[in-house]
Amino acid sequence: MLEKRLEVKADGKKVYDIIIRDTFEGLAKELAPFGTEERKLCIVTERNVSSYYLNEVQEILEKVSARVDIFIFQEGEASKNLDTVSQLYRYLIQHEYDRKDMLVALGGGVVGDLTGFAAATYLRGIDFVQVPTSLLSQVDSSIGGKTGVDFQCYKNMVGAFYMPKLVYININTLKTLSEREFHSGLGEVIKHGLIRDKEYYNWIRENKEAIAEREPEAMAVMVEGSCRIKRAVVEEDPKEQGIRALLNFGHTFGHSIEKLMNFRLTHGECVGIGCILAASMSRKRNYISREEYDDIVRIFRYFDFPELPAELKCEEIVRETRHDKKMEHGSIKFILLKAVGEAAICRDVTEEEMLEVFEEPDSRTKSGGQA
Repeated sequence: MLEKRLEVKADGKKVYDIIIRDTFEGLAKELAPFGTEERKLCIVTERNVSSYYLNEVQEILEKVSARVDIFIFQEGEASKNLDTVSQLYRYLIQHEYDRKDMLVALGGGVVGDLTGFAAATYLRGIDFVQVPTSLLSQVDSSIGGKTGVDFQCYKNMVGAFYMPKLVYININTLKTLSEREFHSGLGEVIKHGLIRDKEYYNWIRENKEAIAEREPEAMAVMVEGSCRIKRAVVEEDPKEQGIRALLNFGHTFGHSIEKLMNFRLTHGECVGIGCILAASMSRKRNYISREEYDDIVRIFRYFDFPELPAELKCEEIVRETRHDKKMEHGSIKFILLKAVGEAAICRDVTEEEMLEVFEEPDSRTKSGGQA
């Protein structure tokens, strides 16, 4: 039976554990130290996830809590807003939740971000735990305490830094993901290797077939590898005052594309497109070689990441980056690759330089053949 435990620290002190297992069976044991026998637990989830895992998780939690309640909302980015948060607040008030009670986020990134933000703001803060079920949430969004929702058409504009009490990952949930959702999560996985760990990036390339087949051993190594990278970055910079911004590689263009496509592409797909564009900019600055760039394109294409949509105009994409929340004193903190496995914050990227990257012949077309 798989069991990995990673401690996440802040100022040298443990804040929470990341548990990686291949079953939900250990969840009750992990929650026991938080005195859940005397606490109400509210499972927050969305409709699609609830059909797979809600009954099993509810049954487990009922054994170690005073009461379990369920709040289910419609799946998808369209629900990640203040209206859904308001509905959750109302539900918690009606069910008499106080500061000693706890929320359990069961689902992907939308569920985790929304539940975390509600926990951070309800009664000025109550405990919550992350039980991520998508690849993207397991390797990225559940770790680090970033919570938030979209405001109107602006991605993650309202939020808070608020740490969970626990992140409990069951890698077997990856088996039920659609191909598109699984591949979408790989956008963050590949990104982790590119920005921080060339060895891990090479492992992804060398094990791409096993990853594509979702072989259990490969899933365990991959999830743990990405969690270790994300943990190291957020420990060093818990509130994105410096190095944590490196995790935004691919996101400046990615968020712009995501919004302009009205979320018809997944977050991970847009990050993948953004990573290719940012890698192209890194190549144009001679930070990485043409061969390294082509290799990056090939690994994204191997996992069926989409091309830049033809209907998007480069001027619109660049203009939309001005609304990115990573703006600082009127300039964008753009993340580029100084080398494969090493990213850097660049504050000197101009709009002209961004526009030039779209003039590359492979900015919208497949490049480099099979990985």
